[in-house]
Amino acid sequence: MTSLSIAPLSELKYGDGVIRYAIRKNALRESDRVAIHVEPDGRVLVDAPAHATNPQIRSAVMKRVAWINRHVEAAEQRMALVTPREYVSGEAIHYLGRRYRLKVIKRVGASSVSLRGGYLEVVTESKSFENVRGLLDDWYISRAKVLLNERMFKVSKSLRWVKELPPLSFRKMKVQWGSCSPKGRITLNPALVKAPGECIDYVLLHELCHLKQHNHSKAFYRLLTAHTPEWPRIKDRLDGMADAILAR
Repeated sequence: MTSLSIAPLSELKYGDGVIRYAIRKNALRESDRVAIHVEPDGRVLVDAPAHATNPQIRSAVMKRVAWINRHVEAAEQRMALVTPREYVSGEAIHYLGRRYRLKVIKRVGASSVSLRGGYLEVVTESKSFENVRGLLDDWYISRAKVLLNERMFKVSKSLRWVKELPPLSFRKMKVQWGSCSPKGRITLNPALVKAPGECIDYVLLHELCHLKQHNHSKAFYRLLTAHTPEWPRIKDRLDGMADAILAR
């Protein structure tokens, strides 16, 4: 039985528009504070303790409605500038914070994906959108399983509460970089390997901190700050490139 429940979208009028938000109630949440997040794609998520009433949550949202609206509008403006990927030669592709040019080569035989200088080269019998995207997705997942496990081990070495590495799984997600279940299983978005190293380490530290503080309370952020004081700057950097990195 899960400790997390997600209610249908709620709405709040603001100016001439409407702000829609999803409420996530967590029975394990230690903080009584209602936390509000605007995801890179403009979705509004509200984390609340299980005992919080809808009027209490609505009141918390209303107090920050101007802040929410400002961030939603900024996310919508960024999304409007994102061009859908076509998976053809010449397109920009990201890996570990660097931009590479995609080079698609049609060749009979085994398919392959490899880095060659400033290019990410895909060799395949079919240059179709679905085929090239599938090969790149598989390559990113294979790199993520190696690289993120290595960096997880490195980041965790300085954390006294991590006695052994938690179970790690990978799942493609539209807007999230990672998550930590109440039982301590960490799930990561394989697209994270497209981000710079400091951004990767920030996400890993964020999830590892949830092993000690499974919430977004003041205690959680104190813990995060104690190990990476500059995390707000790194988070802003990662959020700023999220649209380009997560574009499908």
